[in-house]
Amino acid sequence: MQVKNHQKLKIERKANKIIGDTSRVITRLHLPDDRRRISKIIQRIMRLSETAAQNLLAQIMIDFAGRHENIGHIFERNLNELKEYLPRDARLSKVQEALIGAYFTKEYAIESAALFNPSIVPHPDQSHISKGSLRFVMSLRATGEGHISSIVFRSGVLDRHNTFRFDPLSDFVETPDLQADPVYKRSLFQHKLNEMEAGNEISAYIFNQLPEDFTHNELMGKIGMLYARPQFSETIQTRTFEIIRWLADSNYEVAFHADHRISERVIFPVSKNESRGIEDARFVQFIDDNGAVVYFATYTAYNGVTILPQLIETKDFVKFNILTLNGKAAQNKGMALFPRKIGGRYAMLSRQDGENNQIMFSDNIHFWQKSQIIQEPEYPWEFFQIGNCGSPLETDKGWIVLTHGVGPMRQYCIGAMLLDLENPSKVIARLDEPLLAPHEKEREGYVPNVVYSCGAIIYNNRLIIPYAMSDINSGIATVEVDELLSCMQVVTS
Repeated sequence: MQVKNHQKLKIERKANKIIGDTSRVITRLHLPDDRRRISKIIQRIMRLSETAAQNLLAQIMIDFAGRHENIGHIFERNLNELKEYLPRDARLSKVQEALIGAYFTKEYAIESAALFNPSIVPHPDQSHISKGSLRFVMSLRATGEGHISSIVFRSGVLDRHNTFRFDPLSDFVETPDLQADPVYKRSLFQHKLNEMEAGNEISAYIFNQLPEDFTHNELMGKIGMLYARPQFSETIQTRTFEIIRWLADSNYEVAFHADHRISERVIFPVSKNESRGIEDARFVQFIDDNGAVVYFATYTAYNGVTILPQLIETKDFVKFNILTLNGKAAQNKGMALFPRKIGGRYAMLSRQDGENNQIMFSDNIHFWQKSQIIQEPEYPWEFFQIGNCGSPLETDKGWIVLTHGVGPMRQYCIGAMLLDLENPSKVIARLDEPLLAPHEKEREGYVPNVVYSCGAIIYNNRLIIPYAMSDINSGIATVEVDELLSCMQVVTS
């Protein structure tokens, strides 16, 4: 039962528009579908005369060196991916090595199709700004050719008058190098294998030979030894090895240059689970019981067939740890972590059934076993399904949660509800009408009639909502927190 309140909300749409820039390009490894062609291409390059090769490389550098900060390193990195195809006895010159790297490199415009589904958090560095201002980091889902999604960033300052000033975009974009030899926890690794019903005597044999903290190289070494001298069914061994490698490759670390602008950083799909994109990162500034600050983000890894919930952890937006989320309740899309523990436990919103908002608690941020429904579709604008629009925001009245509802003609609207501070399983109030619905200038795009957010902040008693417009561009809306709360309908039972 709800107590009706007919006050009309006044929401302000800012003039700021966040639009994709087709000139923002990264480099990717470029291989033919038929891998047998690789050796032929290399042979053609090697048959070039020294003069022709030098002239060709010089022209490549003229055309592309200004578009990337260290294109020589990029060519070298991609050449290393082709070692098995290089002639064994050939002594390649530096020019030939660079040319081979160039032929197997391509540019990819990360924002050419869309820039949408933003989230916003306070920047870890709040120094050297005016009193009453807030420096922020905004993450967005960028999509390019083939609609492959990645995570990109913008930064800026929100002043005491709620005016947004975005930092200038860098001319360059970089993808980070993977950490060469990441470290894993044996107990967590085995737990996940068992959950996947992939734990068996073969995996037990391997992990019994590894320390609690083991490296990727150590793991591959044990697999290689067992592969060379099989002690179990080779068919089952091969399948077990595939799953172990799959899990290892889904947990990795990346690091960017600390002295580069945050807008240069892009987290592009790395593992096979992410081959078709990294979707809808919901970033949150998390404060631990001891006061330590860390940033987490949940996102959905997509390989074209299945989705896998993942977790990002960073302290500085320079180094990122990417980890799998585990447990029976770590399913579906749209997980959003609370910004602190509640009753000594982590708490997270989720949607297990594609229809209802749920909440779950855990002693371990990596494992989520149970969830419960806290909100079901109730109003016409959300009859089809509901979900969250990012992590809950704490106020002295309760946790404000932005929601999304899907109504007729697949129209997405943004709503809001209020959860009890100490018992967030309890909904104490909610809006009966959308907070934000797509208007005429927002309804045209890749997916029409959609407004959507992956995370807001509260600043100067205003709710700041970055939001996507029809899965193509993004904007910003604000509303007074007190006004929002006063317009919510109180849930009495």
